[in-house]
Amino acid sequence: MSLIKSISGIRGTIGGKPGDGLTPLDIVKFASAYGSWIKNRSTGKNVKIVVGRDARISGAMVEGLVNATLVGLGIDVLNLGLSTTPTVEIAVTEENAQGGIIITASHNPKQWNALKLLNEKGEFISDLDGKEVLALAENNDFAFAEVNNLGKITEDHTYIQKHIDKILALPLVDKAAIKAKKFKIVIDCVNSTGGIAVPKLLRALGVETIIELYTEPNGLFPHNPEPLPENLTEISQKVKKENAHFGIVVDPDVDRLALVCEDGEMFGEEYTLVAVADYILKNKKGNTVSNLSSTRALRDVTEKAGGTYSASAVGEVNVVTMMKETNAVIGGEGNGGIIYPDLHYGRDALAGIALFMSHLAKTGTTISMLRSSYPNYFISKNKIELTPEIDVDNVLLKIQKKYKKEKISTIDGVKIDFENEWVHLRKSNTEPIIRIYSESQNETTARYLAQKIITDIREELKM
Repeated sequence: MSLIKSISGIRGTIGGKPGDGLTPLDIVKFASAYGSWIKNRSTGKNVKIVVGRDARISGAMVEGLVNATLVGLGIDVLNLGLSTTPTVEIAVTEENAQGGIIITASHNPKQWNALKLLNEKGEFISDLDGKEVLALAENNDFAFAEVNNLGKITEDHTYIQKHIDKILALPLVDKAAIKAKKFKIVIDCVNSTGGIAVPKLLRALGVETIIELYTEPNGLFPHNPEPLPENLTEISQKVKKENAHFGIVVDPDVDRLALVCEDGEMFGEEYTLVAVADYILKNKKGNTVSNLSSTRALRDVTEKAGGTYSASAVGEVNVVTMMKETNAVIGGEGNGGIIYPDLHYGRDALAGIALFMSHLAKTGTTISMLRSSYPNYFISKNKIELTPEIDVDNVLLKIQKKYKKEKISTIDGVKIDFENEWVHLRKSNTEPIIRIYSESQNETTARYLAQKIITDIREELKM
């Protein structure tokens, strides 16, 4: 069993003993801490929090505990039920709520669940705010309301449609161009809430031929839900068999977007953001942001358009902070996360779908031809499992010293920039691992570089 407490929320496997897994006691404790933190910083008498969840099996159980806990604190709950992460983010601001909780473990397998925590802007809480919530939980520093001051729960299951309506209203979403192309699309929504949202969005955009894989929101993930190439063999084959124009894949909470080309090849999660940014920059001058582990292709596309590219520490909250600092017109993460501030500051696969399809429709090319128009980089993504006794910070320091002659960034782990390649090592905030990402214009070189660094780490760990 695993329970991971971080500044962004609490994540764990369902069951086990309190403190070891994500048990009902842990859920209530952390929801109490977050609700108390929201109340402490709210000036108004009435406090409202938006709650939504993905479709994983434990979702209804966790939702009930969270909602009841918030009510017990005297907080009103707007419960969206089955929803998406970006939908909840939008609902927080639309409802003038003081915060939001998204019940989802994102790309993690079905035994995991989590509480993702939002502030009044519908954005993930900051590092400082997260530490305050953790301190409240650690000290049991919360008091519940008396019977006459209990909160109430209101249900609203219309927000996915409201979210779609806001996307359709974006000036750069060209419904007419999309409809005219008569796209035939295969989708894989891993039996989560994308199965509700993605078909609804595509039909609203005028797509008539949608071939659905796993769109029943029952939480029975048919494969590993992380939208990586090794998990997408079925949709790859389906796109080719059906002679579809392309395929669309989302993760369980619909904040990551992956695309499959008409020949069954992967468009590349890293290039989802690159393509959407290219479209935005063709219509609006400005800057872009992605994290340190994302492809250099975004930098190339941005500079070609006359903008400035900036790299932030990994994590959506860090990307958003830098986007605001640099007045970026588009940003996100190389895991298929699109952040389009004209809509909201959050990763949004639905917005990404609409903007990408507008771009593709206007280019008049195939999706594989569009992909070939961008600078070609290869990223090798690897990880090393950790054990509790390992001093990871010391290992990273030794790697930093070993490569001290190269350009080094330590704002988030250790990133080593070589002339034509880079490698980024960092501790995960949600899993007990070190992630090692490397990139080169040559796939073999990228893999070799990653394995070289892994060998260096193993020597330090004496594994």
